[in-house]
Amino acid sequence: MRSFSDRVRHAVLFELIGLAIFTPGAALLFDQPMSHMGVIGIVSATAATIWNFVFNLAFDRTMLRLRGSVQKTMAIRVLHTGLFEAGLIVLLIPFIAWYLGISLLTALLLDISVVAFYLVYAFVFNIAYDRAFPIETAPLPRASA
Repeated sequence: MRSFSDRVRHAVLFELIGLAIFTPGAALLFDQPMSHMGVIGIVSATAATIWNFVFNLAFDRTMLRLRGSVQKTMAIRVLHTGLFEAGLIVLLIPFIAWYLGISLLTALLLDISVVAFYLVYAFVFNIAYDRAFPIETAPLPRASA
């Protein structure tokens, strides 16, 4: 499994790179002031960072318990990304609606667009992260003759 410091590095890098792409892109796409999208981005990133840490720790522990390994197949990566984003939607929709003064439905539609971006971004980021910072595996013990 990944260490605490590795999980912190993962979460921070994910959010910083995501914010650098999200804020100007969302302001342009949704015709909102950059400052509004910046606040949405920072609050969302903070919530996502905490959720990222908690969710990934729980997901890996569950994988270890159910499969005996934290190695992720492509299907597990897709499931992992989908569950992560679904949880984030539930956390963020009320805030987005309140802050922008829009309905929950409009906030949901706006967030679906953002989630579409983050689904692709999370998928690509996590593969790149795993390649850049692979999990060190201990050698298996040799069987006695």
